[in-house]
Amino acid sequence: MSSQSPKPRRSSTHLDPYAAPHIYYGASHRNHARARTYSALDHDQPTGRNAFRGEGTTGRRISHDEVSLQPRRFLIQVEPTLKTLLSREDTDSNWQITIDDHGPKVLSVGTLFSNAYNKFDIRGTYMLSNLLQELTLAQDYGRKTIVLDEARLNENPVNRLSRLITYSFWDGLTRRIDGSNIAKVGRDPKDWTDDPRPRIYVPRGAPEQYEYYSRVAAEHPDMRLDVQWLAEDCGEDGYVRDLNKTPGLLAIAMEEYVDPVTQKPDLRGLPFVVPGGRFNELYGWDSYMESLGLLINDRVDLVKSMVTHFCFCIKHYGKILNANRTYYLCRSQPPFLTDMALRVYDRIRYEPGALDFLKEATLAAIKEYYSVWMAEPRLDKETGLSRYRPGGLGVPPETEASHFHHILMPYAEKHGMTFEEFVDAYNYQRVKEPKLDEYFLHDRAVRESGHDTSYRLEKVAADLAVVDVNALLYKYECDIGRIIRAYFGDKLHIPPEFRCKGMPDSFVETSATWERRARKRRLAADKYLWDEEAGMYFDYNTVEKKRTGYESATTFWPLWSGLATPRQAAVLVEQALPKLEAFGGLVSGTEKSRGKVGLERPNRQWDYPFGWAPQQILAWVGLQRYGYEADAQRIAYRWLYMVTKAFVDFNGVVVEKYDVTRPIDPHKVEAEYGNQGSDFKGIPREGFGWVNASYIYGLTLVSAHMKRALGTLTTWDDFVKATEALDIEL
Repeated sequence: MSSQSPKPRRSSTHLDPYAAPHIYYGASHRNHARARTYSALDHDQPTGRNAFRGEGTTGRRISHDEVSLQPRRFLIQVEPTLKTLLSREDTDSNWQITIDDHGPKVLSVGTLFSNAYNKFDIRGTYMLSNLLQELTLAQDYGRKTIVLDEARLNENPVNRLSRLITYSFWDGLTRRIDGSNIAKVGRDPKDWTDDPRPRIYVPRGAPEQYEYYSRVAAEHPDMRLDVQWLAEDCGEDGYVRDLNKTPGLLAIAMEEYVDPVTQKPDLRGLPFVVPGGRFNELYGWDSYMESLGLLINDRVDLVKSMVTHFCFCIKHYGKILNANRTYYLCRSQPPFLTDMALRVYDRIRYEPGALDFLKEATLAAIKEYYSVWMAEPRLDKETGLSRYRPGGLGVPPETEASHFHHILMPYAEKHGMTFEEFVDAYNYQRVKEPKLDEYFLHDRAVRESGHDTSYRLEKVAADLAVVDVNALLYKYECDIGRIIRAYFGDKLHIPPEFRCKGMPDSFVETSATWERRARKRRLAADKYLWDEEAGMYFDYNTVEKKRTGYESATTFWPLWSGLATPRQAAVLVEQALPKLEAFGGLVSGTEKSRGKVGLERPNRQWDYPFGWAPQQILAWVGLQRYGYEADAQRIAYRWLYMVTKAFVDFNGVVVEKYDVTRPIDPHKVEAEYGNQGSDFKGIPREGFGWVNASYIYGLTLVSAHMKRALGTLTTWDDFVKATEALDIEL
C-alpha cells in the first residue's frame, strides 16, 4: 500500500491519480493518455485467468504481471469488467466484495501501455473492493472505457478513507431545504397518515418564508405542497399532539441571493449535514459532532450555517430540536451550541460580521439555557441539576406503527378496543392509564438524551439528573461567561427575540453571574454525581434520591467540559478508564451494568458491547484537556484501527456504531435499530456523519508513527510491541 498524501490535487491533469471522482471520471477523463487502439480481445467475455472453469472458451494467449518502472495504469472496459468482477467475487450477491465472500480473490486487467494486451492481477479483498468502487463511480459518470491508476486500488487505507470523507462523504450528506427539493424532503417516511404529502410549517416570525413556500406551491400544484403557519405557542403538548395528524417539516434558516436565471432576489436554504444518507432533517448533537470533522476539512461554511439554523430554531421554536419535524417540537437534544459557535468564530474572527455571528449564537444559547434546561420540568429544584424531561402527550408518532404494539395491546384488550382505537383514545385522554403515561414520559426522555436506547435510561430517564447534560450545561455556563467578558465588555443586552417570559427590557447579562452558576453546578455535581469510592460520575435519580451506579462512558464528559477537578480526572483515568476500554475504543457502558441479555431482554444499542463516535471524541478531548495525552492517543488509535479494518475488509463500510469488542467484523451490530451505513451497492456514498468526523478528528491526535501503523492495519498491541522492540518513544 502506498503512503501518498490523502489530499487530492484539484487540477484537471490526468497525472493526479487521487483526484475527486467528478474530476477523475468527469470531463477531464478524456485527458488521460490513451493507446491508439484497443486490444483485439473480446471484452464482453472473460478470458485467460478471468475465465470460469468449464466455460469452454479459449481466449488468446496473453502476458501477465507486466513489469514497469512507471506507475501502473490499466485500460478497462467498465461494464464487462464489472459484470465479471461481481460474478466471480461477490459470492453472497450483496454488491460488495468483502472477507465474507469466497471468490478466487484475483482478477486480471489489461495495462494501458500494452493496449490491454499484457495483464496484471488485482489481488485480495481490499484491491478488488476498491476496483468495484472505482468501476461503480465510472458507471455513475457514464464511462464505457476508463484509464485507471493502480494507485487508486492499492491506496493506503487511512489516506483513502480520509480522502473519501473529505471530498465525497460530506457532499453526500449535505442537504438544504427550499423549493428545489421540498417535494422530496418535505415528505416524511414516518408519516403514517392516510394522505402523506410534502408539508412545511413556518413560524410566525418568518413571513418571508411563508410567502416563498406559498409561491413554490402555487407554481408547482402537482407537488401538492401544503404550507402551514405554525402556532405562536408551538411547544404546547396538545397542539403538538394534534399536529401528528398532519405532520411536516419545520422551516429552518434561509438566505437571500440573486437567482442567476431571473436576476431577481430570492430565497434559498442554508446547507447543513445530516447524520446518514436516509435522513433529510437537521439533527441536534449529530451536527455538533460532524462540525469537528468539517472544520478540520475547511468546511467552515457548513458549520457556520448549521449554527445559524440552531439560532433560528431557538428563536422560533424555543430550543434546538431533536430534528426539524413537527413531532419533535417538545424535544431537544444534548446542548453543544456554545462550543460549536466558538470553534466557528475562531475560524472567521477576521471576517466581516464575525462578532455579530458570535453574539447571535450566545444570545440563542442563553435563551435555551433559561427556557429549556433551567426551567421545569427539566430542572430539579432540590439538586439544582438538570434532566432530560421533554413534554408531550400520547404515543411518540415517529416510530414504526408496530413499535409499541407489545406495550399497548394489553391495555387495548383491557378496554375492549382494537389497537388503533386504544391509541386514539389514549392520545386524546379519553382513557387514563398513569403507568402508560410514566412509560412514555421516560421513553421521550431517552429520545431527547440522544442515547436511544439504553438500560441506563430505560423506564427511568426522566427522573435522572444525568452526568451528560449537566457536564454540557457547565460548559455553557463557562463559555457564556467567557464570551461576555472577552468579547462584549462584560455586558450583553438581551434583545426582544431572545428574551424569556418575565425578562425586563433592560435585562443585561454579565460574566460574574455565569461564573457563579458554573461554580454552583460543580458543587452540585460533586455532591450528587461524583462517587469517590468508585472513582466515577454516575447519574442521580431525583425521585429515589440516590446515584444509579450504572457505569457509562458519559463519566468522561466532565473531562470534556472541564467540570472535573484535576484530582477527579486522575481518579477517572485510574479507575474508570480500564473498565470501559475495549479492543476498538471505549464501550458505551460496562457489561456488568448492562446485565444479562437474551430473548426477553435484548441488546440496547447504547450499551455494552457497542461504541459510538461521540463517546470517543468527548473522551479524547477530555483526556487531552487534563494532560493525559498518551491515554487519548491510545483510545483514539484503537477506534481508528477498528474503523479502518472494517473499511478495508468490508468494501469501504463506515457505519453509525460499532461493536468495539469484535476484532473481525465490528460493524455487524445486533441491536434494535440495526446499523445505518452498511446497506449500499458497489461503493459507500456518505459513510456516517459523526463517524466520519471522529476519523478526521482522531487522525489529528495520533503521531506520524501511529498513522503509518494504521495504514498497515497494525493493532494497538502489536504497535506497542514493535515500538518497544525498536526503542521508539510513543
